[in-house]
Amino acid sequence: MTPWDNFFREKIKKIANDSKSIIDIGGGLRISNKKGNRYDKSREWILSLFSSRGIDYKILDPVSDYNPDIIGDIHNLPFADNSQDAIICVAVLEHVENPIKACEEIYRVLKPGGYCFVYVPFLYYFHAEKCYYKDYWRFTKDSMDVLFKNFSVVEKQNVRGAFATWIKNSPLGRFKLASKFSEAVDGLFKKTGSNQTSGYNVFLIK
Repeated sequence: MTPWDNFFREKIKKIANDSKSIIDIGGGLRISNKKGNRYDKSREWILSLFSSRGIDYKILDPVSDYNPDIIGDIHNLPFADNSQDAIICVAVLEHVENPIKACEEIYRVLKPGGYCFVYVPFLYYFHAEKCYYKDYWRFTKDSMDVLFKNFSVVEKQNVRGAFATWIKNSPLGRFKLASKFSEAVDGLFKKTGSNQTSGYNVFLIK
C-alpha cells in the first residue's frame, strides 16, 4: 500500500473511532451508490466501518441532482458554530469559487478538537463537470499554510511522487502497470516525497 493510501486509511479510521457524526461535503468518499455522482467499490470498507460504529454519516452537496442528505453551500454551511464532530472534504476545494472562505466555514462549524480530512490537487488535469461544477484552483504545499492556518494540527501527505505524477497526467496514467512502475521509480530515486506531486491528503484538528 502506498504512503498516501496508508495515510488515508489511518485518518479515516481515527475519525470513525472518535466521532459520532460525519459530514461528507461533496460525497468525496464515494461510498454510496445512491447518493453522489461517484461510487468506488474499493471503499466499501469505510461504509462498513461507519455502520459498525453507528456513525451518523451524511453527504452535503449544493444541488439535489445526486440525492444528498443535505443541500448546502460550502461557503455558507448550514450548521451552527462549533457543532460538528468531523468533516470530510475530498476533491472539493478546487471546484469552489473561494476556497479560503470554504475553509473558514469548515473551521467555524467544527467542534473544538473536531477532525477534518481534506484532499486537494496540485499537478492534476482539468476536471470540471458540465452543469455541476467548474475547476478553478490547484494547491501547492505552501498554499495550504494559508488555507488551514486556523487549525491547531495540520498533517500533510503528498499523493504520488514526481515521476508517478507525470505518468498520471499522461495517457499512460490509465494503465495500472504504468502507475505501479512509476511509483517504483519514485521510490528508487527518492522522489516519493517530492513537492512535484498530484496533490495532498490533509488531516486537520480544530
